[in-house]
Amino acid sequence: MTNHLIDSIESEARNPKRLRFGIVLLPNFTLTAFSGFVDLLRLASDEGDMSRPVRCSWTIVGENLVPVRASCGIQITPWTTFAEAGEFDYVVIVGGLLHSGPSASDATLAFIRAMADTPATLVGVCTGAFALVRAGVMSGYRVCVSWFHYWDFVERFPHVDERDLVADRLFVIDRRRITCSGGRASIDVAAAILLRHVEATIVRKALRILLVDDAQKGNAPQPHPPGLEPATHPKVRRAILLMEQHMGQPLSLPELAHRLEVSVRQLERLFTSETGRSPGAYARQIRIRMASWLLTSSDRTVADIASSCGFSDASHLGREFRKEFGESPNEYRTTRLPDTPDVPPVLPEIH
Repeated sequence: MTNHLIDSIESEARNPKRLRFGIVLLPNFTLTAFSGFVDLLRLASDEGDMSRPVRCSWTIVGENLVPVRASCGIQITPWTTFAEAGEFDYVVIVGGLLHSGPSASDATLAFIRAMADTPATLVGVCTGAFALVRAGVMSGYRVCVSWFHYWDFVERFPHVDERDLVADRLFVIDRRRITCSGGRASIDVAAAILLRHVEATIVRKALRILLVDDAQKGNAPQPHPPGLEPATHPKVRRAILLMEQHMGQPLSLPELAHRLEVSVRQLERLFTSETGRSPGAYARQIRIRMASWLLTSSDRTVADIASSCGFSDASHLGREFRKEFGESPNEYRTTRLPDTPDVPPVLPEIH
């Protein structure tokens, strides 16, 4: 019996419940999302700075052993193939760029489906969630995506119930499916997973080494999009994100409050305190500003813009435009210089 095998057996005897992570890197994956996730595993797995896989182990799995290129150009070689992969407690799919190069291969989707038939929990990080949906393993589960990829998701998966799509939170844990918006949130979701199995003090120490004060919970809001002024209260920030995401078909105030798990009255108080406006007035400002941007940065018809921005028709948009700008949408468009910078609309400030 070799020394390596003896060490392996002794390690298993000391750590019979060691967590096993299989990590699949999709083409053009985001390096930050991958490194943040695996580095927290590394730091929480062993005492000191030894980086030994004592409490948990991680294996990079691929269709073959050809290096996978990250979006930044760095390449990482899988350690083993799908055919030779062992059993895992968690299978993590790390995505990245959507519009550059190939997406998850048929072999990768087949591997995901095979893992869904095991006791393993599937984890989609960044656009890894898209691969989980493509593999057909997210039916009946909520899916978390970045606000940046919200419309990409809606366009690619129109069959997914809008109520199951979450783009205002950092990550979502739904039974044996976990999806994460990506970026630094990969550290948060790794911490949430480890806290299920490892002492909290160990996880907190790993976070401190990464200079992360504390892991964010899944219901923490995603960072606000460009052009959207941040709010102090996380419920208001999430409400504004939901308003943007449902601009074409605005959520009713009761539905908005339900998604935020607050009462209508509480939501109205929060908005008044944070913005000086009611939720309805703020949503109207978002839609008007977006419509004004589309008028000067596209050749879409007024009727089309009205529909996209949640107005009942062109006449409705016209009335709201006159209230806001003192002119019709067509007048607004023609009086603007043709070289108006193509920049996102400046949404109303939160005071």
